[in-house]
Formats: sequence, structure tokens, C-alpha cells
Amino acid sequence: MEAKLPTDDISALRDNLTTIARRARYAAIGAAVGAAIGAVFSRNAASTGGAIGGLAGALVADTQDTASSVIDDVRTRKSPDE
Repeated sequence: MEAKLPTDDISALRDNLTTIARRARYAAIGAAVGAAIGAVFSRNAASTGGAIGGLAGALVADTQDTASSVIDDVRTRKSPDE
């Protein structure tokens, strides 16, 4: 007997994977930019800039996810007149 996953579970899994990929992409871009800026000064600054840039990129992605979820919640609410 084969068990099938409900569509909601697959949709939630897809959303989670999209969120993870978005955070990783923003963190990678932030790390690259931070390392490039830090490399202008020294190797040590490049390493530190990469780490700080990665954290900043992940923070931007998390903030974007939070804002998107709030906007979606507001859109799905019904107005008091309805």
C-alpha cells in the first residue's frame, strides 16, 4: 500500500525550500560584496567583510520574508464591510 502526501504538505515543503534558497542566495551575495569591499583594505578585512556581508544578506532575506508574509496576511483578510 502506497502512502501519498496531501497537496498542502507538498506546497508547504516547496515554500520552505524556496525560503531556504532565497536566504542562501542573499547571504552569498552579501558575503561576496562584503569580501570585495574588505579586499580593498587587506586579507583580514576581506574575511571579516565576507562574514559580516553574509549575515547582512541573511538578515535582508529574513526581513523580506517577514514583510511578504505580513502583506499576504493583509491581502487575505476581508474588509469589515463584507
